[in-house]
Amino acid sequence: MKLRSVLTALGLVLGALFAPGVGVLAATGEAHAAGKISHATATSMFSSWGITWSSSGNCSNRNVATCTSFDQLNLATAQGAQTLRSASGCALNITGGTETGHASGTYSHWNGYKLDFGKATCVTNYVKNTFSYIGVRADGAPQWKSGAGNVYADEGNHWDVTFYNCGGC
Repeated sequence: MKLRSVLTALGLVLGALFAPGVGVLAATGEAHAAGKISHATATSMFSSWGITWSSSGNCSNRNVATCTSFDQLNLATAQGAQTLRSASGCALNITGGTETGHASGTYSHWNGYKLDFGKATCVTNYVKNTFSYIGVRADGAPQWKSGAGNVYADEGNHWDVTFYNCGGC
C-alpha cells in the first residue's frame, strides 16, 4: 500500500512539473520569453527614468539603420540603462538600439545586448572614474568594465555599452 502512495505522489509531482504553464519547465520558458521586450515596453521603461532617445531618421523601424529601435531588446539591457542612470545621476540619451547597421556577433545591438549613448561630460567622467580600464577593443576603441561586468567602449562621439546583465538592478 505504501508503494502505491509513493507512486501516486510522484506522479502528481511530475505532472505538475511538466504540465504546460506550470512548474520548472514553464518557468524556464517564461523567463526566456520575458528576456526580450518590445519597443513600446522599452520606451516606457526609459521614460519613467528620464532617459531620452533619438534617431537621425526620426524613426524606430528595426530594419532601417537610421532609426533607433528597441524591438527585441533584452530586458536586462533596458534595466542596465536604468541602473546607469540611477548610479551616475547623469542625463542619458540613447542614440542606438537594436536596429540594423551595427556590427554583428552574439553580444550585438541586433541581439539586444547593446545600447549607444550620446557623449556627455557627466557620463564620460562617471565611466572613467568609476569603472576599470581594460584596454582597447580590436577596432581601437578604449574600454572600461563595470563591477557587474558590463563593458563601455568609447567610440568617439558615443558610448557603445554591452550589457551582459542589468548592472545590479
